Amino acid sequence: MKPIRANPVVVLRGVPVLMVLGGAAADLFGPEPYLGLPFLASAPLLASILLHWRTSVVTAAVVGVVVAGVDLQLRRPLPALLVDLAIVVLVGVIGLWAKWLMDRQSRHLAVTQDIAEAAQRAVLPDPPTRLGSLQIAARYEAAQAEAQVGGDLYAVRATPFGVRAIIGDVRGKGLPAVSTVCQVIGAFRHEAGRAATLSELADRLHNAVTLEADSSKADHSENFVTALLVEIAPDATKASLLSRGHTAPYLLRAGEVAMLEPSDPGLPLGMDLPSADGAARPDIVDWPSDAILLLVTDGITEARDRDGTFYDPAVGLAQIRSSTPRELVDSLARSVTRWTGGQRQDDMAVLALKPAL
Repeated sequence: MKPIRANPVVVLRGVPVLMVLGGAAADLFGPEPYLGLPFLASAPLLASILLHWRTSVVTAAVVGVVVAGVDLQLRRPLPALLVDLAIVVLVGVIGLWAKWLMDRQSRHLAVTQDIAEAAQRAVLPDPPTRLGSLQIAARYEAAQAEAQVGGDLYAVRATPFGVRAIIGDVRGKGLPAVSTVCQVIGAFRHEAGRAATLSELADRLHNAVTLEADSSKADHSENFVTALLVEIAPDATKASLLSRGHTAPYLLRAGEVAMLEPSDPGLPLGMDLPSADGAARPDIVDWPSDAILLLVTDGITEARDRDGTFYDPAVGLAQIRSSTPRELVDSLARSVTRWTGGQRQDDMAVLALKPAL
């Protein structure tokens, strides 16, 4: 049984109240005068950090009343009372100003995150909900940590060889990552129906990433894309999987979760290392009609909670009961959000495929 742990944020919100009570008691009953004033003066500042705007103002007002009451009770002279109140007002104003700055920064971060997601969706539109003999669902969410456009990508395309899909993760963030995402997605859409095999398709995508690195004069070892390529047979009974350094996919069926580790993974696209062979051969897996194939990026596998513990997709997925790809990707996103407390450090992209009955 998991032990019940107090929410540290809730506990901290009670600290200003304790500081007011403790400061008043120290002033009234302490061995030295003004022993509690530092606690009383700090309470509004701490409240402005931990509490809402109105509550912070109320806290500052309460502290002012308490300070005046304590000084009157101890019969301190009027100049001392005015100085004490001035200190409380000054600290309170500083705290409220800091609160205003933090709220403005939070709003700016939220707007920036929305812009990042909008930009990402502009270069990464959702795939069709049904393509050929497949049901499809995808989901992308930007990281809260930096609110920058990231390098996660996915695409699905019908080809003469069956439905082909890709999910990948470009190293880095910002405009360089967006440029590489556009390059890879464009190359995939152009080459998916031309390359006879997944290995050939991977080679063509590798050349596209390498060309992008050459044009930008980037170091090939620093400009690469992890990718997982998928080819679904026309009858949707088998799936071919080719990994180029990407996170392994999952096959979900009747509450069971199987991680499909590649038997012969290759190097990420665009990574040219001395004496390194990036070639990889696809794995062919049986695909029951009631099973869902789930492709994810490391925004899922490397999501961490407040203690730094990584999210385990196999455990999380085993607790999800979803009959459609859309239900699965939405449930997984909620599960990861609960695990991280809404503070993801990386982008999250998910693509789910299921035979259409």
